[in-house]
Amino acid sequence: MSTGNVSKTERIDVRASSSVKHLLQEAARVCHKSVTEFLLDAGVAAANHALADRRHFVVDDDKWAAFQQALDRPVQAKPRLKKLLSEPGVLD
Repeated sequence: MSTGNVSKTERIDVRASSSVKHLLQEAARVCHKSVTEFLLDAGVAAANHALADRRHFVVDDDKWAAFQQALDRPVQAKPRLKKLLSEPGVLD
């Protein structure tokens, strides 16, 4: 997701210490960006990084085949698991 030429209709308010504000302003200046552009670009990059392992999985062909095979296996009864899940837990 880019922060480029997209209509911006939402506002995000951020509070920071004076030293953090100056740091962000200096970083934005050396990147030839406004503080808003700098924060949005950095925030979007960090968000994509934080969510990447929850959205995109890479496996080799052998592991993918094994995964598909496991998904295609018929359901098997697991009496011990059923019993465990039917008993009250320590927090119940």
